[in-house]
Amino acid sequence: MTKDRELADTLAPQQRGAKYQNIVCDIVVVGGGASGLAAASEAARLGAQTILLEKAERLGGMMNWCVGTVTAAGTRHQRQQGIEDTPEEHFEDLGHHAGELAPRDNLELRRILVDHAAEMMDWLSGLGIVFTGPMPDPPHRKPRMLNVVPTAESFVYHMGRECRRSGVDIRLNTAAQRLHQDGTRVAGVDAIGPDGALHRFVARKAIILATGDYSNSADLKRQLASPFLSNVDAVATTSTGDGYRMAFALGAQVINGDVVRGPILRFVPPDKRHWISRIPPSQQIARAIAWAMRVLPDRVLRPFLMKFLTTVLGPSPILFKEGAVLINKDGNRFANELGSPAQQVAVQSGKHAYIVFDHKLATQFSRWPYFVSTAPGVAYAYIDDYKRSRRDIFKKADSLGALAAEMGVPGDALTQAIDAYNNDSDRTRPPITDGPFYALGPVRAYVVFTDGGLRIRSNFEVIGADNKAIPGLYAAGSVGQGGLLLEGHGHHLDWAFISGRLAAREAARQTWAP
Repeated sequence: MTKDRELADTLAPQQRGAKYQNIVCDIVVVGGGASGLAAASEAARLGAQTILLEKAERLGGMMNWCVGTVTAAGTRHQRQQGIEDTPEEHFEDLGHHAGELAPRDNLELRRILVDHAAEMMDWLSGLGIVFTGPMPDPPHRKPRMLNVVPTAESFVYHMGRECRRSGVDIRLNTAAQRLHQDGTRVAGVDAIGPDGALHRFVARKAIILATGDYSNSADLKRQLASPFLSNVDAVATTSTGDGYRMAFALGAQVINGDVVRGPILRFVPPDKRHWISRIPPSQQIARAIAWAMRVLPDRVLRPFLMKFLTTVLGPSPILFKEGAVLINKDGNRFANELGSPAQQVAVQSGKHAYIVFDHKLATQFSRWPYFVSTAPGVAYAYIDDYKRSRRDIFKKADSLGALAAEMGVPGDALTQAIDAYNNDSDRTRPPITDGPFYALGPVRAYVVFTDGGLRIRSNFEVIGADNKAIPGLYAAGSVGQGGLLLEGHGHHLDWAFISGRLAAREAARQTWAP
């Protein structure tokens, strides 16, 4: 009997009549987002036989929903622009980003992030991923922010290709259920495959959790953050906290579980992807787009960029400050738009609302400095951009009654709501009186990410309840955030790529003699 067969038999399930297959490899990576793809490709590069499990039907995780910014100091991109920058300066600026939460930050992990960020950029560029920038992003003291071209899909495309080229066995539609131990060592993952059968993936070296955060887990948001957030939708629907639950069963704990980005307002995504978003993000195409962004006039480039950006952006608070109001599906105004409108949207029937305003405000938000949305360092979106690029959420009519029909809300209720707003003696914003009238939406309240991560060592081993490492178990990305605070644009992707690769290097060194 071979050693692998003996290992599989050691971990064989005790389920009479269950259809169960044992699959043995060196490293199992659970999750096919940024950290999982980074970990799997690095493990395979180091010669480890690697299996990647992804419960969704496609790779990418949160990368399918983000603009795609990264931030790093000491990069080739900075040197090309004559910018001198250091990891130490980046380290200090991250503390400014954290603000009042800074005392809760994991400085050891922050140091790992900034010290490996330039290496990360060299690796991503070497895969064929193209960036524009660096661009200013205060309170960073120097331009560090880089934007992927054309979209974050480029990460998925090139990293997925690298995994396949390196021999990673990618299993889509395969949902991890629980971890199994041989003694005290984590040595297997039970998962349900696309055929509905239960499989055990056995690792000779280690398991790497790369399952993303718990932003779409009602119970974990309630337990770790706030009961209110349990009913708020997540941007990434696959971020259901699976890795946390599996690790909790072995005594793992979460740090900074109450730090949450949200609720914030975003426009609902389009039902269908625009043809532009299906352009293969090859290096040649990305370079052409990056060149165009440098040399083409704004009037030529804007329509192209907006096809991408208006699918992932939300409304600026400036829109409400200048007089726009929120209307629910019953035609009623329900919130103080200058307070915490996202929290109010989250509890409306249907969990959505429309932003209503008049022609005067629409004209105002047609040029700088009045923008509807912004993608940091890329572009600002104005009213006409949404008219061209998001016809599905753009409504315009000569009267409030006709606008209500476009929105699908009761006309009398909308008219009464706007009249009440206009006649409010305490109103401090402009009235809504000049037709034609407009509505943008629906908008929904979302949790973008949760910052709570499993306690880990600096080598990415997960720590158990006894303050000792759980042998054979590593964590990367959000699930392995370990108390690190990632405020500011691009740092979540930074950590995903960096921690994924470093966790794989540590896991590849391990040996297990059952």
